[in-house]
This record gives sequence, C-alpha cells and structure tokens, in this order.
Amino acid sequence: MTDVVVVESPAKAKTINKYLGRDFHVLASFGHVRDLPPKDGSVRPEEDFAMDWEADGRGEKQVGEIAKALKGARRLFLATDPDREGEAISWHVKDMLARRGALKGVEVSRITFNEITKRAIQTALKAPRDLDTPLIEAYLARRALDYLVGFNLSPVLWRKLPGSKSAGRVQSVALRLICEREAEIEAFRAREYWTVEARFQTPAGAPFTARLTHHEGKKLEQFDLPNEAAALAAKRAVEAGRFSVVSVEKKRVRRNPPPPFTTSTLQMEASRKLGMGAQQAMRTAQQLYEGVDIGGDTVGLITYMRTDGVQMAREAIFEIRDHVKQAFGADYVPGAPREYQTKAKNAQEAHEAIRPTDVSRTPESVARYLDDRQRRLYELVWKRAVASQMQSAELDQTTVEIADETGRTRLRATGSVIAFDGFLRLYREDEDDRAADARAGIAPSAATEDDEDRTLPPMRDRDPLKTGAVAANQHFTQPPPRFSEATLVKRLEELGIGRPSTYASILQTLQDRDYVRLDKRRFVPEDRGRLVTAFLVAFFEKYVDTGFTAGLEEKLDDISGGRLDWRQVMRDFWEDFSRALGATTDLKISDVIDELDKELGPHFFPEREGAGDPRACPSCGNGRLGLRLGRTGAFIGCSNYPECRYTRPLVAPGADGENVSGGFEGQRELGADPASGQKVTLKRGPYGLYVQLGEAGTDEKGKPTKPRRASLTKDMNPETLDLDAALGLLSLPRAIGRDPETGEEISAGIGRFGPYVRLGNTYQSLEPGDDVLALGMNRAMELLAKARAKVRLVGTHPKDGTPVEIRKGRFGPYVLHGKTIANLPRDLGMEDATLEQAVQLLAEKGKELPPRGGAKGKARKAPARTVANGAAEVAPAKKAAPRKAALKPAAKKPAAKKKPAAKAPARKSAAAKAR
Repeated sequence: MTDVVVVESPAKAKTINKYLGRDFHVLASFGHVRDLPPKDGSVRPEEDFAMDWEADGRGEKQVGEIAKALKGARRLFLATDPDREGEAISWHVKDMLARRGALKGVEVSRITFNEITKRAIQTALKAPRDLDTPLIEAYLARRALDYLVGFNLSPVLWRKLPGSKSAGRVQSVALRLICEREAEIEAFRAREYWTVEARFQTPAGAPFTARLTHHEGKKLEQFDLPNEAAALAAKRAVEAGRFSVVSVEKKRVRRNPPPPFTTSTLQMEASRKLGMGAQQAMRTAQQLYEGVDIGGDTVGLITYMRTDGVQMAREAIFEIRDHVKQAFGADYVPGAPREYQTKAKNAQEAHEAIRPTDVSRTPESVARYLDDRQRRLYELVWKRAVASQMQSAELDQTTVEIADETGRTRLRATGSVIAFDGFLRLYREDEDDRAADARAGIAPSAATEDDEDRTLPPMRDRDPLKTGAVAANQHFTQPPPRFSEATLVKRLEELGIGRPSTYASILQTLQDRDYVRLDKRRFVPEDRGRLVTAFLVAFFEKYVDTGFTAGLEEKLDDISGGRLDWRQVMRDFWEDFSRALGATTDLKISDVIDELDKELGPHFFPEREGAGDPRACPSCGNGRLGLRLGRTGAFIGCSNYPECRYTRPLVAPGADGENVSGGFEGQRELGADPASGQKVTLKRGPYGLYVQLGEAGTDEKGKPTKPRRASLTKDMNPETLDLDAALGLLSLPRAIGRDPETGEEISAGIGRFGPYVRLGNTYQSLEPGDDVLALGMNRAMELLAKARAKVRLVGTHPKDGTPVEIRKGRFGPYVLHGKTIANLPRDLGMEDATLEQAVQLLAEKGKELPPRGGAKGKARKAPARTVANGAAEVAPAKKAAPRKAALKPAAKKPAAKKKPAAKAPARKSAAAKAR
C-alpha cells in the first residue's frame, strides 16, 4: 500500500519520487487546480463574499489522476510550496478530492520543506500538520480583493477612458510610482555648479589629487561656485598659494557583509549584476530549487526562492562556517555566527533566506551541469550566502587636510586601503555593479567615482607640497533616476506593497498592457500608462495610494496570523470601494478630459522659450489643442472640430520635435528602392512600427494589391533607421548559409514572436543583442544548438519513413510524428527512449495536434463549476454573452437560484495551532 504525495510541479515530483522510493506515489498538481472564473459574480459581496471556484480541463485532469492514485492508499501528503499560495493549492486539491469522494478512509496531512533534499523531505514526513486555516483565509481575502478591484475598476476605465486595458490593486500603485517619477524628471531643472581639484606631489615625489573645500576662509557648499567666473577665481587662488599638510587622520573602519538573499534582493541583484529581468530570475531560481540533473541524480541546489526572511537554519550556518574555514582559513570566520533580521516592512520571515542546499556544491563543481543562466544565478546565491557568514572587511581610511600659508584656502584628499579583505575576497557588490552598468551603457555615478576609492601616498604633518595642475570642473545636478526592475522592487518592498511571489508578475503585467516599457533597463511610462494613472488619481486616489495599499497588506498579514476576521476586512473595504464606484456612474467624458488635461497638459504641451503657444493648432491657427477621447483611445485634437479636423497621436514632443514618450510619430519617407524605384516609408500602425515598400494599388485585373511590409524589432530606433536597414527588413527572411551536416538552408527572419533563426522545422528566437539583419553563421549555429537540445531524432517511422522525434514540452517530454503526439511516461527519460518505444507510445496513446486557434465550429466541453460549498456542476454550453461594462455594487440575484454561501475553513483550535 503506497502513500500519495502531491507537489506543484512535475520537475519537483520527479526529484522527490527518487528520494522516497516505491512506498510513495508522487504527483504534480501543475500549480493551481482551480480559480475564480473571470466573469461577473464570482465573488458576491451581497452574500458575505461567497466565492465560486472553477477548475479548467487541466486541473480536473490532475485531480482525477490524484483521485485514481488514492484508491487503496492510506495517507495523502499535501506537499505544495511552503507559502500562502502553496497552502491555498493544498486546500483546493483537498476540497476537490473530497467532493469526488476520494478521501474516504484516507488520512490527509500537510507537509512543507524549504529545500528539495532527501534529508529535508524525510524530516517533513515525520512532522505532518493540518492545513493552516488563517493562511488560507488570508489567501481568500487577497484573491477576493484583487478580483473586486480588477472586475469593478477595469470596466470603469473601459467606459470612461477608451483604450485602457486593466487596473489592479497592486499593479496600479506600481504604475503610479513609475509615472510620478517621470513627472519629477520632467519638472527637474538642472543647476550648474563647479569644483576645483589640484594635483600635488609629496616631498618623496609621489603624486595625488585633492579637492578645494575652503575658499577665502569660507567652507564651500555644493553651489558656492555657481559659474565659471567664480570657479576660475578659486582656481587662481590655489595656483598662487604655497601648500603644506595640516593634518593626516587615519582610522580603521569595518564593512560588514550583506545578508543572504530574499526574493526581492535576489531580483535586484540579478537585474543589476546579471541583467536578468524579475520573471527570468524567478524562472531560473525555480529550476535550481526543483532540481538539476547532476551525474544522473536530480538535485535541488537552492532553498525555496519566495521568501522575505534573511535567517538561515543553524545547521546550514555551521556548514558554511566550516567551509569558509577550510577554503579561506580561520581568520575569515567570525567569532560567532551572524544573525540577520529583515528590515522590510511587513516581512513575515516565515521561511529561510535563499541559500545553497549544500555549500560543498561550489559553483565551479556544478557549472558543467547548468546552462549559462542557471550557472550565473547559482554562483550569485552561493557567494552571497557564504559571504554572509564571513569576517568583516577592514579598511584603513586616510583624510589629509591641506592649507596655504594664510589658512584661507584649504583642500582635502581622501583615500582608503583594504587592511583585511574579509568577505570582500568572495563577494564585492561595488565592482559587480560597475561592470553591470558599463554593459548597459550607464555612466558611473558620483558615488562610484568617490575619492575614497583612491590610495594616498605616505604623508606627515607640515610636509611641504609641490602644486601641479589645477582644474576647474563644471557639473550639473542630475534628475532622479527612472526606476529599474531592481529599484522598483526595492521601493515596493520598502512601502510594504505586494509580496515576494507577486513582484515579477506585476512588472510583467505593466509591460504586457503597454503601460510602461524598458529602456536601458529602466522603466519609462507610456502615455497610455500616464493617462490611466491620472484617471485613477483623479477619481480613485485612495485605492492607488501607497499608504492605503500597504495598510491592506498589513491586514492580510493579520488575517494570516489569526488576528483579524477576513470577512470583516472585506466588508470594511467593500463599503468604501462600492461608494467610490457609484460616484463615477454619472461621470461625464468631458469631466474626465478636463481632469486629464489639467494633470497631463504640461507633459503633452511643454512651454519653450521663443516657441510660441504650445497649444496653438498648426492647421487652422486659431484653435487650441487638447486631449480628446475616441473609441480607440486618447489623442490630441483641435478645439475647432468639426471645422478643423487636425489630430495627432498622443505623444509628447521633445526639444527638437521628436517624440519622447511614443517614439516615432506619423510617417517618414526613407528613400527609394534601387531595384523597383518604389518609395520606402516608415509608418506607425495599430501593432507598432513598420516599413513599407510602395503603396496600395490595383493589379491588371482591377483587384486590390497590398504593399510589402515588415515590422521593426524592439531594439531598432525609428529615429536613426535608414534606407539600407529598411530594405534589409523588407527582404526577410534571408539566407545565412547551409547546415554542414544536412545541407539544409539556415535562414533568419521576423515572426509572430520576434526575430528568429530557422533550420528546416527547427526555430530558435534571437537573444538580446542579436541583429536579425547581421546574424552570421557561427552565431546562428550556436542558437540552433540550443533549439536542437530540446529535440531528439530517434529514427523514422516504419510505416511511412517520416521522422519520429522526442521533444521537451511545457509538461515534460513527448513523442512527435507528423501531427501526432504522445507523452513519455515518468520513468522514461528523453535520452533513454528508443524508436520501438516511441512507435508503441504513438500507437497506444497518440493523439492528433489540434489546429492553431482550436477546432472551429466544435462545441467545447464546459469546465466544471464549483460553488464554494456545493456540489460540482457542469454549465450547459451557450453563446458567450457580451461582457458587462461594470459590476453593480449592490446587485442581488434571486435567493432561490443560489447555492449556499461558502463557509470559510474553521479556525484551528489552540491545541491544533500548538501542533
């Protein structure tokens, strides 16, 4: 009789199955098995927040598999991830199994582990517990909040602000932070200031540099030398003086190592040091957590990666200390283990920090088993965790004060020398940051050019100095920097908004909605995003306020700690929110335009000296330009409409007339095609920028003809695009060469998902930095090698002689023959399957791939719909009803047609909590 263990992912299931052996059957839920259906009424405030849950086809299938495995089983262990989402998935699985009657006579327990190692899993099995009811209630409250905000606020946006896509409880706050930072940058006015530096030589002839700190007996502040004249006067005073050393002050300072990674700090450092986006970093971390094949054994390399705790298990700390002593010597081990505490607001510290599961697996020893991203991220995690338990670095800082004979002109030189490198021997943030910034083309900041990075020659008091070159340097104050993924995550964490598991999806959603774009790793708000933010601030300011959102997070934490009732929190929220929704019922479009124009007018119509009225209509001359709203979104139009029909896209003009927030505007002729003589034009369409050869016309038979077009790639600058590049795009796909093994042509082109390289039926997307117009044979072969690693040709089918392949898929490896596929069983690896096995699987389990877009005309099977505490039911197939513009806050349905309201899981007793 086997016990059943349910985890979230098949990769994790495969790893754990190896550890537990034949007495256990490990299955995956594939994440959430059901969710709130995306339609009105899934959360009903009028029924004390009763919630409907609906399983999709995959969820029903996985729960069915689990139910089948439970026949004859004695125990079910719910081993989903050790966080709020993981607890919720376990609750959903248990509830769905109970409705199927699959839990009769089965003992159900919840287990959690922070790392996927044999020791951690066996320890977890010895300490099972019940489901954590307060944690589930916190999930219910969060899910209900997100649903009610999204499904009530988004329709208001669609009606009152055409072209908008969605609003979200946390997403909209993050967007507001980005937009407000952009407004600060636009309002910023640079201020000039100067500094004076001089080169000196010691009596021994050693050179060094010092900066002027006092001029004419007055200590200089930042703007005390405001122009060139003042700076040159100070420069002459230094050149005329005879200087000597007034004092030399030395002190030793200690620099402590940073704590090990949390989710947010890992995303920040992966962005800064490795150039990884938040989503990419979390996907890679998930792979390292779930397990990597090392010498035929699947091994989890890091602990759970969704955490806001910085503490580590005691045994891990002592293992790291032993490793440090062995690798670097006893001097690098501090006298006592380092204990860290999270400074982030609302940190739950429910889990350990992110660390290697076994410190003896050094990055060098496992590098050959990892791909490039996995290797770099594992090295980052490993070094940070080990450095956190190393001795502090010690630096000797020296400050030298220099003065002329009168004492009215003074300069200062500072420098530092590492006396003991300590943790810096393994982990240096500053150097890594500078290297990352250099790769991204970001200029070094003043902090990275600080004098303290210099070393000073030996000097003593009253040493005479020889003055060399003196320079007056002009500077300008800089605007606040735009948010990067790292700094935005840091800011959200500081404010107590969102949770470690949500940051990556929030940032991705903002980009998917075209509310923001990434430019040199910095977020730039699109005009659509600024309009949405202006609208929400004008009419729903409370719900995009950082303090209010952080306060809700605190209440959710109180619910998870059993200190607040989740339904009462929902009642308090809905009372105010529904009132705010009702206030927009009679809101006129003219009111919306007036508010948006007031807020964003300076952005779209910036005043410039000598440029005239920025709102004057260039067409009729006497009309005024302003924001207008149409069916497809906002645009700029003339007040004399309909007499004057001047319009332009909603983009802000830059200093020379270029667009600073929408890129290219309108269209631009690039030249003529030498071969055909047709003109080549750069245009903007509804799906972005493209180049066009010729114009639409008719053929000899009078049928309309379409001109040839090609989309620009994301990294192409429309302002610098020339005729040659445009013709290159129009000629795609282009041949690169031929495969040395098969002789097949290798080509490059642009498809639905961006630039690609192709060999036969094998496609591989180009990576950042690859130019589809200049891609060479060597790079194409490198990219195709990655694609080939996901495909294995096992032979030809005995019936028709066509290829039979094994491919890596989203849910595991599968066999492909023509349009027929069959999944490989769990115990059969991709590299182990033979042609005979593949043909047998195709014959027994093969199914034909559906056509793209799904089979048209066929009725789809309705997903099972589950009312919170009622029986599962299947809704009859019907035509999709048009989506409602907004939920009515107080709408009630007839009581007779309702299922009973969902009962929240019962609170655990004190004894249960103690267990």
